[in-house]
Amino acid sequence: MKRLSLGVGVVGAAMGMMAQAEDAAQDQQTLEAVSVWATEVRASSVNMDEEAIAIKQADHISDLLRPIPGVDVGGAHSLNQRITIRSMDDKDLRIYIDGANQNTYMYHHMGNLQINANILKSVDIDVGNNSVVNGGLGGVVRFETKEAKELLRPGQQVGAYGQYTFADNASQSVAVAGYSQLTDQFDVLAYYNVIQRDNFEVGGGKIKDANGNTIAGTDGTVRGLEGDLDDALLKFGWDLSANQRLSLSYEAYRDEGDYSYRPDMGLATDLAIANSLGVPLTYPTEFTRDTVTLNHEISIGDSTQIKTAVFENVSNLWRDERGLASWDEDSAAIVEGEAKNTGFNVLAQSSFELGVTHELTYGVDVVEYKTDYTADYSTIPDETSGEEATSGAAFLQDRIGIVERWWLTPGVRFEHYDIESSVVENSFSDTLGALALEYQPIDSVLLRLSSTELFKGPEIGEVFLGAGIYETPSDAIKAETGKNTEFALAFEEWALGADVLRAGFTLFRTDINDYIYDYAASSVPGFRYQKNNVGDMTIEGYEVYAGFEYERFEFLWTLSVAESELDAFDLYAELDGARIDREQGDTHSIEINYYLRELDVALHWDALIVNDLEDAPDLDGASLDREKDGYAVHNISARWTPRAVAGLALTLGVDNLFDEYYASQSSRTGLSNHPRFGQLYLLDYEPGRNVKATIAYQF
Repeated sequence: MKRLSLGVGVVGAAMGMMAQAEDAAQDQQTLEAVSVWATEVRASSVNMDEEAIAIKQADHISDLLRPIPGVDVGGAHSLNQRITIRSMDDKDLRIYIDGANQNTYMYHHMGNLQINANILKSVDIDVGNNSVVNGGLGGVVRFETKEAKELLRPGQQVGAYGQYTFADNASQSVAVAGYSQLTDQFDVLAYYNVIQRDNFEVGGGKIKDANGNTIAGTDGTVRGLEGDLDDALLKFGWDLSANQRLSLSYEAYRDEGDYSYRPDMGLATDLAIANSLGVPLTYPTEFTRDTVTLNHEISIGDSTQIKTAVFENVSNLWRDERGLASWDEDSAAIVEGEAKNTGFNVLAQSSFELGVTHELTYGVDVVEYKTDYTADYSTIPDETSGEEATSGAAFLQDRIGIVERWWLTPGVRFEHYDIESSVVENSFSDTLGALALEYQPIDSVLLRLSSTELFKGPEIGEVFLGAGIYETPSDAIKAETGKNTEFALAFEEWALGADVLRAGFTLFRTDINDYIYDYAASSVPGFRYQKNNVGDMTIEGYEVYAGFEYERFEFLWTLSVAESELDAFDLYAELDGARIDREQGDTHSIEINYYLRELDVALHWDALIVNDLEDAPDLDGASLDREKDGYAVHNISARWTPRAVAGLALTLGVDNLFDEYYASQSSRTGLSNHPRFGQLYLLDYEPGRNVKATIAYQF
């Protein structure tokens, strides 16, 4: 087994392209050493090696990303994997799987991304937007799925993989894969994974209300989670030449079950509404996503690399709501929403000498969004609707070695956005600039100061609530613009007797002008809410890390702080000072790994400690009490990879070791008042103690 490592990466992309050649060599060594199925997570704030991830037995994207400072994943439901970066949720991020854009606003009660953690080869995260290469406001997440070439051992033509995981609270999964180098040029991977989920039990075994009292009729188990998740991937690779590769992939993702009506809200709210209306607690639900992606990579000499992706992904959310007939016959329906993303992107890098060193990054990114909605009612005429938008961008940045140990990186990005929706029909364009200065006073220290302009047009409406049918027109709405400014320092050196000592921090401020809020008070008669610009949002904070490796022992500590505040326009003065609802308290993470070489056993412990967040006005949060309770969650695990049986891995662990009763602060929390249902406790309960065991074998 390859030695465990928790490599702390650059802060704020501080190392940038300076380290690309070294990274490429390290990546090649990693590929040659692969012996078990695993995922590597790389971020601009901290990196996590693939074996450090494998030991976590990840079956939800939160298992992969929550240790990354500045990043969280809200939502305990399989339909509600909601990535946040510095409090901004996935609507404000750019998210790709194998180059295919995934931003799809399906339903405000679920996350905008569903993905199976087991299928991933790597995750790359830009915490904050620090380059014209990236769109969006808050950062970029790039997922890459596995490939046959990288799974085969040297000299191997055919390989296979199997894995079974059992979790006593409350799921089990099976993953199988076969892959082959069919010829010198062609390879293929076929993968299938199924996760069977039951309703899990919360920490402490009691479902509580806002006052800490057990809710009548509950037994500690959260209803509305039971279902099956299937994910299949077929990927073909063709090496056109020694420096050129083409790959074609098809992924089919299915999540089906008897699910709660509002997957982002806790059982307390579901029960209150269901009991008040006399309707079912759960509804037959199915979410599907089908993605076809064509990728092309080419190296031209030693100086230019070009990656191109052409894609189409179609997401569909279907639900049988005929159970609502017991409350209101006219509400009973089969409801379906579909969102389609079609587009292409090109990312190229070239380096050359022209008096000084130039490292160019340039490309284009085009996405067309289309949505369709259908409600097949039992007693009244059906409803149909649809909206569309197209975004296009071209960018160029140049990292210039101006003098020894100094680099200057100017960049420019042109954005154009067309939208045809119920809210607005308009075009928005902007030219954005970025500038970064890097200085490396000694080999072990790098400092970086950067500023990047931001742009984001108004989104089309959420698909599952009518694809704009019930949206209020707002023709005067503006695109969001702004600036992200960061100062970062990274240190890595052999020191104090350690194999390596790492530390660093990032200080950031993000200003978003004309911040768009979906539920602003409407100025249009007959409408309660209106999507509109409500003010200027500021998010500021910092991320810190420190860690070291010494022989078989590894340690990593991180801290992330992000605070947001709205400077509201006069028309929306009641929102002044409000924070983003997904904001969370100061967050610490600790990870320790120790390798027992004689036994081929790796030991792991990690803790996530989140401080309280006081009651304060926020956007789209609870209306009565918005205080967020802090929590501390500890996970332990051990992984045995015997050298005598190459490819075998046995993992045993306990998540939430001390059975903490909690909810992620990036999930729904707090106490609200509803005019019909009264007080609603929104807490999106996370699972309690969960014992997990995995057996995996790679042939």
